[in-house]
Amino acid sequence: MRNFTEITGKMSIYIRNVLLDGELKNIYIDEDGIIKSVIHVGETYENRFEEIACSHDITLIDGTNKAVIPGLINMHTHAAMTLFRGYADDMPLKSWLEEKIWPLETKLTEEDVYQGTRLACLEMIKSGTTTFFDMYYHLDATAAAVAEMGLRAFLSEACFDFFRQDLMEKSKRRIEEGYKRFLSNADCQMKRTIRYASGPHAIYSVSGELLQWVFAFAKDNNIMIQMHLAETEQETANCVENFGLTPVRYLHRLGILSPNLVLAHVVHIDDEEIKILADAGVGVVHNPASNMKLASGYRFKFKEMKEAGIRVTLGTDGCASSNSLDMIEAMKLASLLGKAWRKDPEALACDEMLAAATKTAADILQTDTGIIMEGMRADLCLIDLCAPVFTPNHNFVSNLVYAANGNCVDTVVCDGRLLMQNRKVEGEGEILEHAARSARNLMGKR
Repeated sequence: MRNFTEITGKMSIYIRNVLLDGELKNIYIDEDGIIKSVIHVGETYENRFEEIACSHDITLIDGTNKAVIPGLINMHTHAAMTLFRGYADDMPLKSWLEEKIWPLETKLTEEDVYQGTRLACLEMIKSGTTTFFDMYYHLDATAAAVAEMGLRAFLSEACFDFFRQDLMEKSKRRIEEGYKRFLSNADCQMKRTIRYASGPHAIYSVSGELLQWVFAFAKDNNIMIQMHLAETEQETANCVENFGLTPVRYLHRLGILSPNLVLAHVVHIDDEEIKILADAGVGVVHNPASNMKLASGYRFKFKEMKEAGIRVTLGTDGCASSNSLDMIEAMKLASLLGKAWRKDPEALACDEMLAAATKTAADILQTDTGIIMEGMRADLCLIDLCAPVFTPNHNFVSNLVYAANGNCVDTVVCDGRLLMQNRKVEGEGEILEHAARSARNLMGKR
């Protein structure tokens, strides 16, 4: 693997004539990645920035026929599972995991994870995602790939103990050692965009004792936790049988519900459990593509959770279950699914979906992103309004959520670093070639 500590990516950026909230604006981003100015085109104040742009080393971007949105935030991924795309489709979750995914994952090398994560980052950049919350293996390899690609990421290493004491102690040591390595990793420390998190897999693969230990560790070190919960009816039934409680009530009894916990899926819960989560300040991630493909459940209570005060966000899950990391597609699926099962066309409006994929997620992660305004970090995307799906443009957000997909993204900036322009990402051919080779080698080990 390459050492990416030499990459700084520092530059100032001036975006001219871009559509923001229905008005033409100019956006100035300083070399520290901060949005310093958002002004109307034609304002007197604009002339000063035109002068600065002409007299300094500033990257100029023409925003004509483009709209700007905050960078999208994918709140639940297993990035390196891009290598599994198209493998083991059309199976129920339990057999999918136990018979196909977990056995092959034991054969993953650090190089595999590095190449798979680079591919995931490329796919996310090409579809407008600037931040993702990951759970997977070989955290060092994942961090190296993210540092190279320039995205913002919260990285958690999946941990399991399967209710075995020896595996529990091994998981504790791995988490402690992984966190120490992360703190001493120059790639991670020079990149304020990469944060360590903890990733206990699920209540059926991690003991209550280990969950409580992880919670205490996360609290002591002020880090986020991500885990799967209440994904299937069978998981809920087994939880009641084994612990005498439903999944949310089980975590509540363990004392690990808190604002630094993000729960993925959370399909099978009742009204009282919604209140429990709301009172604890827990974040929830809806993964519509994965839930539908694995038939985990479709009655995700987005509206009910939001009304109770829960911060509900969106994710794709890994490419083995959702096949795509396209968050624009996730917004559409979440909205349409929520309307369909409620038989209510007014449920889950397009504006709510965009907020869930930007502002709400940024609020949970405390990243100073998710809104384009002065003083915020510059995570943003330019959308090509010349794409047929934006004609006519009666309602930009409606077109984005209901008509478009990730291919409408033209330019991506993350933390002030230009990652893609005119749909071109530096080195993308080499990334695709190496990822395909890793996938072929991995499948040869089956």
